[in-house]
Amino acid sequence: MSNKETFISIVIPCRNSKDTLRQCLKAAFSSDYDSFEVIVVDDGSEDDSVKIARTYPVKLIELGEHRGVSETRNAGVDVAEGEVILFIDSDCLLDKRCLGKIDDFFRNNKRKALGGTYTPVPFDRKFFSIFQSLYVNYCESEKKPDYLATHCLAIRRKDFISTGGFIKNITMGYTTSVEDVEFSHRLGKYVIELVFDPELQVKHIFNFNLLKSLRNATKKSYYWTLYSLNKGDLFKDSGASSHELKINSTVLVLSAALVASGYGALSIPLYIFNIFISRGLISQ
Repeated sequence: MSNKETFISIVIPCRNSKDTLRQCLKAAFSSDYDSFEVIVVDDGSEDDSVKIARTYPVKLIELGEHRGVSETRNAGVDVAEGEVILFIDSDCLLDKRCLGKIDDFFRNNKRKALGGTYTPVPFDRKFFSIFQSLYVNYCESEKKPDYLATHCLAIRRKDFISTGGFIKNITMGYTTSVEDVEFSHRLGKYVIELVFDPELQVKHIFNFNLLKSLRNATKKSYYWTLYSLNKGDLFKDSGASSHELKINSTVLVLSAALVASGYGALSIPLYIFNIFISRGLISQ
């Protein structure tokens, strides 16, 4: 087997990411791995994201207009020169050892995609950010995956292209909610196995407060519910989200509605139920 490192293309979609992109790129270029390129695809940003990207030796693609996250990632793959594509988000910080782990994996595995997760503690150590990072780490690490999230997803370029890439559907492909779930489910039809490595981690920049956490949960629960209804797996533990995540999202939205309606006391039983459902996370 050749000792030559696998050339890896890191594809980072970007839209109005001036607050996180610099840290993201700094982390990527701090890797202890040599054979890689970084591709930043700007999806019609209206801030200084492009200016920041140009301060690093990246391959910069400017779409000009807002096309959505799926087309943005697909555009990055179109110009990628790597044998392996690594998708991360512009608010994720790559650990310096990640690329080496990805190289080791693809040297020994064919027709497989590799996914990672968030570090238990995020970049910003705020209460709601820590909870979100811990929760995602717990849910994604718990069992064999049937989906891999694009905050850390590696796949051979030829395998990605053979599937047709991320869906361009105006709903699923435009938002950052379920496009990776749909893609992961489609990989199974092409006999590409999903493999999860809990040690393959990125540090996420959330900057969450209560309001941002509620907005995130509402958005994800809405799109995941639509996708689950379409798949017929609303009450199953699925790639659209685990039982726990579906229940947590529902409880969070219901609690917010009760508080807003002046019936906040009624949310207490829901909160207790939520603690019971999340007991695996709490015991960590």
